[in-house]
Parts: sequence; C-alpha cells; structure tokens
Amino acid sequence: MDEKYHEYLEKAYDFVAVYGIKIVIAIVVLIIGLWIIKRIVKVSDRVMEKRDVSVSLRGFLRSLVSILLKVMLVISIAEMVGLKTTSFIAVLGAAGLAVGLALQGTLANFAGGVMILLFKPFKVGDLIISQGHLGVVKEIHIFVTVLLTPENKTVILPNAAVSSNDIVNYTTQGLIRVDMNFGISYSSNIKTAKDTLMNILVNHPKVLKDPAPFVGVKELADSSVNLAVRPYTKPEDYWAVYFDVYEAGKLALDDAGVTIPFPQMDVHLNKLDK
Repeated sequence: MDEKYHEYLEKAYDFVAVYGIKIVIAIVVLIIGLWIIKRIVKVSDRVMEKRDVSVSLRGFLRSLVSILLKVMLVISIAEMVGLKTTSFIAVLGAAGLAVGLALQGTLANFAGGVMILLFKPFKVGDLIISQGHLGVVKEIHIFVTVLLTPENKTVILPNAAVSSNDIVNYTTQGLIRVDMNFGISYSSNIKTAKDTLMNILVNHPKVLKDPAPFVGVKELADSSVNLAVRPYTKPEDYWAVYFDVYEAGKLALDDAGVTIPFPQMDVHLNKLDK
C-alpha cells in the first residue's frame, strides 16, 4: 500500500514538475491576453465611432473581433500547455469552410455592407444610381441597401453588388445639373428663344444662381435648332425644376411667337390610269 502511495505521489510530483509551470504560465498569458483583447476592442470601437459607423454595425463588429481574438487566445494557451490542438483546428477549419460555402452570398453581402459603412460612397438621403436604379437611399443595412425611386417604388439591392460596381452619387457636391433640350424652328429668332428660356431659369425659385444657368445652341438638326438648357439645383429639387421649366418654357415660347416644330409627313396620292 505504501509502495503504491509513493508511486502515485511520485507521479503527481512529476506531473506538477512537467505541467505546473506551463499551467501557471498559461494562466498568466490568459489574464494578460484578455486584457490586451479588451484594449484592442476598445480601440477598434473608437476608430469605428470616428468613422461614423452605424451603432448596430459597431456592436456586431465589436463582438466579432472579441470572439475571434478569444478563440485564438484559447488555442494558443492549449498549445502552450501541451494539448494537441491540430485535430481540433482541422475540424474547426472544415466546419468553417462548409459554413462559408453555404453562406457565400450572404457573407459577400455582409462584407459589402461593411465596406459601404466604412468608406461611405453614399449615405441615407443621397440620390444615387446603382445597378441601373435611380433613387434616394432610405436605409443601409448590413446585407442590403434600400432605395426609393422617383416612382415611389422600393428597390432592395444586395450590398455585394452595390459595393463592387459603379455608383453615381448626385448628392455629394450638394447640387445637380438638370439637362433639358428645346427645339425651335429655323424661322424663329434664336436670341428671342434664348432670352425667353433664360428669363424662366433666372426667376425660378429652385434654380441656383451659382453656378449660373446656361442656354445655348446645341445642334442644327434636320427640322429644328436645338437649344441646350442647363440650370443647376439641389438634388431634392431635380424633378420640380425639370417639369416646371419644360412646362413654363413651352408656354413662354408660345407667347414670344417662337415656334416649336413637330414631325410632319406629306402623303402624295397618285391616281393611276386604268
């Protein structure tokens, strides 16, 4: 009995001698590692706050960074103690690969949402064109971006496609040019037409004075002299200026005696002798 007791005691001493120091070091590394992770998470949170990342995304990314760093810390400590983590890492990697393949599209949309929120090519309220859709940005989610079109239609775009393709933002500069064209007949006075249209632009309350509006001859077409009308306005007033100027321009040109030509077709009937 005494021999077995001494044998167990010697094994215990050997275990403590071999693993005791490693366990102590592992505990110290765990404490220091958790403190460092806490600091990293705080720093990353401050960086995201300075970049005006949305609160919901900040919370998600903060948790994600914390979990990943803690998993790496636990694996490192297990290696220090002497536990075989190769198989565990292999299983974890295989599971992660399977989940990644299954959620490939979702993860791509998430990554696109993160890129949009970090680099801010647009924000809520901006008028943009993306994926062939023109609309005001109503919401930016982690996976999708929601637009409201001029027809009052809601368009939901996946962030992966939005972030990896061209984006036209009409709001960034704070103003937008409204491109319009008026055709007048060759017999009409060009100066009268230009002055008439410019008077409408100058007196329109939503047309900006700077940059100044422009009216000029665009081309000499087959049946008309085409005038380019180019006022500037705020993005939210684009359609108001567009429709108002076209309507007011037609009425004012009529009052000024300027003719707006329209396509005509002459049909000649020839009577054939029997």
